[in-house]
Amino acid sequence: MTRIRHNDYGVLRPPAPGSWHPRLTVSVVIPAYDCQQALERTVASLAHQTYPAELVEVVVADDGSEPPIELTGARVVRVTRGWGRGAARQTGLLAATGDVVHWLDADMVLAEDHLEAHMRWHHLIDYAAVIGDTRFVESLDEEGEQTPYTRKTLESTRMLKDAASNAYLLHTGASTSVRADLLRAAGGVDARLNMAEDTELGYRLAQAGAVFIPDPLARARHVGPSTVMLREKDVHRHNWSFLGDLIPDLRWLRNHPRRNWLVPYVRVVVAATTYEQTRATVDSALAGTLTDAAVTIVGPWGKLTGERRSSLDDPLLDLRLVHNLYAHEQRVEFAESTPVSVAPAPFSVSVPTGWVLGADTLTTLVRLAEQDTLGLVSAVLSEGADGIEVARLERTAAFSRAALFHGQADELVDEMFGSIWVSGQEYGFAPAEEAEPLTGDAAKWRGVAAERATELAAARAEVARLTAEVDRLSAAPVPPAGGNGPLNSLIRHLRSAG
Repeated sequence: MTRIRHNDYGVLRPPAPGSWHPRLTVSVVIPAYDCQQALERTVASLAHQTYPAELVEVVVADDGSEPPIELTGARVVRVTRGWGRGAARQTGLLAATGDVVHWLDADMVLAEDHLEAHMRWHHLIDYAAVIGDTRFVESLDEEGEQTPYTRKTLESTRMLKDAASNAYLLHTGASTSVRADLLRAAGGVDARLNMAEDTELGYRLAQAGAVFIPDPLARARHVGPSTVMLREKDVHRHNWSFLGDLIPDLRWLRNHPRRNWLVPYVRVVVAATTYEQTRATVDSALAGTLTDAAVTIVGPWGKLTGERRSSLDDPLLDLRLVHNLYAHEQRVEFAESTPVSVAPAPFSVSVPTGWVLGADTLTTLVRLAEQDTLGLVSAVLSEGADGIEVARLERTAAFSRAALFHGQADELVDEMFGSIWVSGQEYGFAPAEEAEPLTGDAAKWRGVAAERATELAAARAEVARLTAEVDRLSAAPVPPAGGNGPLNSLIRHLRSAG
């Protein structure tokens, strides 16, 4: 299976429709509510697809229609838990049996090779999220056009090949398809959501390693305008009230300086050792300028039972003290083992216990990773006879995609996303016994101080460079005043500066 770097699927060569032999099954899942007539038209267009009929099933998730939907050519399942588009999509997913799940709106009319265009990509890789070319029309005699947002995004990103980590923003429920295994690995559809459930699902698919592929040959017409087209401001007002909690990548929705969010932007992973060292590391992670961070402390927490014990001589005293300290801190969770993935958080940072993060450490590490959409940043903390100690920032999407292949994870991540080594000291890491205390200045001002310290180091380096230049020029004879005016002036300037 081909390994794709970032979202550049251009290395794939899908066969032309009609020139290949399909083998994968597909479940077309359509959420529906009181739309019998439109749905009949959509299912009728599915009956004329070039993709082999024996490989296709159509599942309609009826979200409480009255009278209930009845259809020939589709299996109708009723939504019995919850209501809305998220609940309907998840109900349809649970009923689907195909290798691939193809989401479809109930008011779509498909070109005859629509399914085939989608499915040819899934035969090439098993981590594709294919996005159909949906045109909005008022009547079936129109060709229609894409939404301005879709058109602008595709034009500015080379059809999402250059979209990096934001390609999921075009994932919609109107016409997208993904392998069922990847969909379930991402957690399925959030049944609580009645709007924006497709965008939120797209984000989690990205964290699961998906590549998003818009296919202009997967043509379809959406009869009538979308809700966004009719009431864009109202839709945004509604959706932005909860998407900030669920999609950390939408940084502009997280502009509050103190709030905690359901899904953190960065999850720091620390192993529980002594009370003092664990506290030093965890507290520093919680006190940085990137407040959108949470911590997982790994330890044998199941051993902390409630039987009588010596309060001061308990063999598990340090473990118990750590648990006492953070039991009611909402940004800290306890785990028995290191998590395989921190999804849906987009980044994890693992820090050896006893090392302290600077005020700006998380901010600058993430900024570095985002510059080139790196999958791994390794910060060297110390080096000795036993090897090196390293703190690691890992991009969740990169390691999820690497897990789809056989091989060493770091090497696969480097190939598909890129990786880099940096100095831990340069990024603010320090041993706990050498770190500045957290009390006093707010994190913001500690961050400013860290920036000023970096600027001072750069200024000192520049002074050293100029001093060396002065020494070099001083060793040479000074030309006569009239012999080389500009050079003579430069030397006098450097000497006076020194």
